[in-house]
Amino acid sequence: MQLIHHSDSPGRQALPYGVWLVLAVVVYVYFPDQLPLGARMAYMAIFVMSLDLVVGYAGLATLGHCAMFGAGAYAAGLWATHVSNDPLMGLCVGAMAGSLVATLSGFFLLRYQGLTFLMMTIAVSQILQNGASKWRDWTGGDDGLSGFSMGKVLGLASFDLQGRVAFLYATVMMLVCLWLMRRIMGSPFGMACVGIHENRLRMVALGSSVSSHLRRIYAVAGFFAGLAGALAAQINQIVGLDTLGFDLSAEALVMLVLGGPGHLHGAIAGTLVFMGIHHMASSINPYHWLFIIGGLLVTVVLMPRERWAKAWRDRWDRLGATVSMRDKGGA
Repeated sequence: MQLIHHSDSPGRQALPYGVWLVLAVVVYVYFPDQLPLGARMAYMAIFVMSLDLVVGYAGLATLGHCAMFGAGAYAAGLWATHVSNDPLMGLCVGAMAGSLVATLSGFFLLRYQGLTFLMMTIAVSQILQNGASKWRDWTGGDDGLSGFSMGKVLGLASFDLQGRVAFLYATVMMLVCLWLMRRIMGSPFGMACVGIHENRLRMVALGSSVSSHLRRIYAVAGFFAGLAGALAAQINQIVGLDTLGFDLSAEALVMLVLGGPGHLHGAIAGTLVFMGIHHMASSINPYHWLFIIGGLLVTVVLMPRERWAKAWRDRWDRLGATVSMRDKGGA
């Protein structure tokens, strides 16, 4: 089997990064009162991208991805409480906790497929949530884990009430994670995972170790989900049981569907759309804002994705080619 990888052209590859950078600058300069919301969008975008590795690229339908997010959040909070409040060290601890949960659970979850796998992932997240509720001495139970404070980022900047440092910190981490995930999924390992999604039986016939690849991509996704959870704990400085809740996984899946599975930039776009609409619509009517999200989902499902996706790709290509020609002309 020949796997066809649609590699991005230089213009198309560089342009989305520039879009996110410009958008971050616009929010930072012109909407300073929305910086806390922007920081939440950034760490949720990391979480949705990690979900995209599992669902969009590897083809594993899951509603228990919050297990890794919550594990990373609690690990970072406990680390800051009992060991060190250094933010970057806490990120590493949270990421490793998420990867550990994904690795351990993946050994038995990935033996199953389809609906059985989906239900088992929910069971894992519910077990962890129940355990966090019972271990009150460590997690705070229903009251949440709080009382910890974070140190300066890189020893230079402290988290402020306006959310400036948190926004910059989360945005930089989002872009770094985006770059890392694109590198991973553009590697032979990543392409093998895509091949498993497209035709598992044929990959087995070609001699590919399907179970090994799926365990590895599940652990990688857990790493980034744990990092997102740690980032959430550091920014909010509280970790609640909702970080292990089913609602978080369901919302992340909705964000992924809105942006389009199998495209990391789409995961970021879906996160921004969902959380932006949530923020605006819930402030207008906190009881009926889900009608708007439901309408968006119906539109995304019913519209032929290939048509508008091709139109947008063509526009990116034309704009990228124009930028490249201008650069050459200026040189």
